[in-house]
Amino acid sequence: MIVRFLPFPSSHHWNYYSKFHLPNPNKPPIKFKSKCFLNPTHILSSSSSSSSPRVFVISDLHTDYSENMSWINSLSTHQYQKDVLLVPGDVAETYNNFISTMSLLKHRFQHVFYVPGNHDLWCRHHPDNTYTDSIEKMYQLLDACKRLGIKTSPEIIDGIGIIPLFSWYHESFDTEKDITSIRIPSLEMACKDFHACKWPRELSSRDLSLALYFDAMNEEIYEQIKEIQSVCRQIISFSHFLPRQELCPEKRMLFYPNLPKIIGSNYLENRIRSIHGDFGSKSACHLFGHTHFCWDAVLDGIRYVQAPLAYPKERKRRMNGGENWLPFCIYANGGLTGKLSPCYWSDYYSDNLREPENTELAPWVAKFYVR
Repeated sequence: MIVRFLPFPSSHHWNYYSKFHLPNPNKPPIKFKSKCFLNPTHILSSSSSSSSPRVFVISDLHTDYSENMSWINSLSTHQYQKDVLLVPGDVAETYNNFISTMSLLKHRFQHVFYVPGNHDLWCRHHPDNTYTDSIEKMYQLLDACKRLGIKTSPEIIDGIGIIPLFSWYHESFDTEKDITSIRIPSLEMACKDFHACKWPRELSSRDLSLALYFDAMNEEIYEQIKEIQSVCRQIISFSHFLPRQELCPEKRMLFYPNLPKIIGSNYLENRIRSIHGDFGSKSACHLFGHTHFCWDAVLDGIRYVQAPLAYPKERKRRMNGGENWLPFCIYANGGLTGKLSPCYWSDYYSDNLREPENTELAPWVAKFYVR
């Protein structure tokens, strides 16, 4: 089956973006910061020419938890010096913890790539007026990455094309049947984004505006992507949010059945297919984060992988598979590595068909709601 994608934003949507540049008497205009790159940077690793560097991935670091910051600090300062690390978002909520975390990672890996996650853009626990909104905070984080030597745009590392993709979720991403047999808390009650993020009045998580805004940021790297496609046999793309609903358990399996409404973007999958092709290939790979479920599955010719550090309590219950296997090596010795295992949910769906119309709650979910 080939997934049916939303079209790229139409001229109507680009007109919608253009209004972000109109003067506002009450606040500065929203705009995209141009990086002015025409071609991706080609970088040779410090490793010997006979072997390419390894590529590792770890998402959802959440180093506002001291246990997670300690885990980052415990990573070897020698083992990864010739390698690449991809960080698909949710590093830390506070700016200082973000800087500390990315500095520690840059000290350990030769190349570090990053895209923002939702927690990174929270504006809580900051003095008033530190950030006008979450858009301003995002650009401050991207500027900080540039100073630290962290990469946030496509580059070619020893012939490997690395493509970070910006994204945000929209509720219409969820197309599976809703659970109506129990009373489910509202999105605003369950998701702190609705209170911790601050958006300009033109943008909202309750419609397509944020998903379109972040997707439009990827237009700036179109020429870089085309260059990478023309010269690289191995391309690895990554994002924070999910590009397909099949990368999350069915609603009846989830303690919060409405989770799929706040996890992904159809526009993101469209971008990924424009990079790796409608049918993918043996080398097509996209990495993601956000849901804290270990995942490794091939859908329509593209390998999708999530390797989260997650919250300390989740690791103790091994909801993410533990921590000894992280960071996960996705590329080594000139090719993609073997399947991440065990991955409870993606392993489950490799043996069991998805039943999106089935709304009968899993026993553990039903028990949770009758407590």
